[in-house]
Order: sequence, then structure tokens, then C-alpha cells
Amino acid sequence: MTASTLELALTYEHARIRELAQQAHHPAAAHPERRHQTDWFYAIAAQHLAAAEDVLLPHVRRLPDGSSLVTRYVSNAKELERSLRFLKGRQYGDMRVQNLTDLEVWTSVDRLLAEHERLETSYTQQICEQLDDSHMNTLTEELLEAEEVAPTRAHPYSPHTGMAGRMVHRMWRLADNAWDSAEGRVVPTKYHVHPKRDSALSHYLYGTAISEDQEEQQH
Repeated sequence: MTASTLELALTYEHARIRELAQQAHHPAAAHPERRHQTDWFYAIAAQHLAAAEDVLLPHVRRLPDGSSLVTRYVSNAKELERSLRFLKGRQYGDMRVQNLTDLEVWTSVDRLLAEHERLETSYTQQICEQLDDSHMNTLTEELLEAEEVAPTRAHPYSPHTGMAGRMVHRMWRLADNAWDSAEGRVVPTKYHVHPKRDSALSHYLYGTAISEDQEEQQH
């Protein structure tokens, strides 16, 4: 069976996050001049989690045993967000987390990321069984749009779901932008291609032709 646009987009997102994690995992990323690699990984992972909670979890809740599925997802997300905060804290010299080693932090991050992918892949497959292609395309666009305005930092102790979660995510985005600017922290403004734009991924998702001019621009 052909994969849906949402499944393709999430496969791309997961691969992109793993790629950034690998770069941030490199010993050289601890050097001040390479700190942006950890910043990018941290920001993108945090944005992806918040967007998925806002856009995907309402659909997950409608699945059989949906409440249990949402609880499991949020539990993983909170734990992953705590580990991401530990990672950032070690990168920026926060004395509260200096008792942790890089190996301990990354072991936790890697484990939780792998679990996150498994959960999201499984839930997405179940959502796809209930929605037609048009609704899946709309859901894909909503997810990627939500990522671009999601918080750039992890907030594990804030509401994660429902109206409260969505409102808190919006407020944290404003606060995160202010702190990122004050700290001179490098965060991405565009980190994935968007299905609504004329990009390689958009044509891949929707099966449309790429013009010669677009091919030249992407090479």
C-alpha cells in the first residue's frame, strides 16, 4: 500500500532529527564554535514534539484506546523534553546538571527518540486507516505549519495536550524567541521543506512534476 503524505513527511522529519542528533552527538559539538549544532537539534526536536501534540494527538485520542495511547505519547515526550533540557544545560554550563555525563544524557536522548519514532509511526498508521487522502494531506500541512511556530525550547512541566497545551505552546514560543535573542542562541527559522511550497519534498509527497528551473535551483 502506498504511504500517505503524513507518513512520508514524518519519515523525513524523523530522519532529519536523527541527522541533527548525530551532528550534536559528535565530541566537537561541545566546543563553543560548534554549539549551534546542539542548538539546532534541541530546537527542532522541541518544535516537532509540540506540533505533534497540537495536531496529531487530537486524532490519536479518537483511536481505539486513544486515551491510553495519548498518555503513553505524552509520557515519552515529557521524559524526552527533560533529557533535552539536560543536554542544553550541559552544553551551556548549567551547574545543576554537571553531575550528569555526556554519555548518560545521550543514552537517554537516543533511547527516548527511538521510542518516540516507534510511537509516532504506529499512531500515524492507525490514523491513516481512518482518514482519506485529502484529509491526510491537510493534516500533513497542519503539522508542518505548526512546527514553524512551535516553541524552540522544551517545557516538560507545562500542559501538553488540549486547549491548554495549545495556548501554552503559543505563549512559550513568544518567550523562547525573546530568550533566544537575548542569549544569542542559534535556532533555525526554516528547517524542513514545506509541502505547500514548490520544493522537492512537496512534489515527492503529491506526485507532481518538477520543472527544469526548479531542478537547477535544487542542485
